[in-house]
Amino acid sequence: MKWHNYRMNTQNLTPSQPATPKRDLILGSTSIYRRELLSRLRIPFEVASPQVDETALPNETPKALAQRLALAKAMAVAQRFPTAVVIGSDQVAQLGESALGKPGNHTNAVAQLTRMSGQTVIFQTALAVVCLETGFIGQDVAQVKVQFRHLSPHQIENYLQAEQPYDCAGSAKSEGLGIALLEKIDNDDPTALIGLPLIRVCHLISQAGIVLL
Repeated sequence: MKWHNYRMNTQNLTPSQPATPKRDLILGSTSIYRRELLSRLRIPFEVASPQVDETALPNETPKALAQRLALAKAMAVAQRFPTAVVIGSDQVAQLGESALGKPGNHTNAVAQLTRMSGQTVIFQTALAVVCLETGFIGQDVAQVKVQFRHLSPHQIENYLQAEQPYDCAGSAKSEGLGIALLEKIDNDDPTALIGLPLIRVCHLISQAGIVLL
């Protein structure tokens, strides 16, 4: 696990306010994108691999898949660190009723972007925050509607050669050159599309006892 050296702000407690235990915060994810996003909050956290099977269940909707995996990741890490506040997250791209996961290679990425050309894709970014010692379980999901431009095979190939987003659901990095593939983004949590909805994260970890400001 890797420790991020950010300084946590603390509240001044008056004698009438009993001190609460200072809990560790753990990101249950090996995603470099989620790690970078969480570091923006300037609070210390650790990173742990959840080691969860991400295979979809029969007839499972993309939203239900993302929600189940986010909670499974948080619970898997929380079992190893029961006193900590653990964040789990998962993102599934939804085209119609179909789930689009990480392409993994160039061929799959070409196929995904070809299917998404000119279409509206919903990125289901699910979040779970768990602390086993206190019994806290909080869940939420941010839905981001993304309208893709009509893309030519040449544009798709140029983009994939430039950015190689094979570890990203939907084969595009909106925080990079992938923004050029898009017509419009509609969401209420600006970082959700990158992989971790920080507005919702702040709300849930604050409820779980992590002091932000």
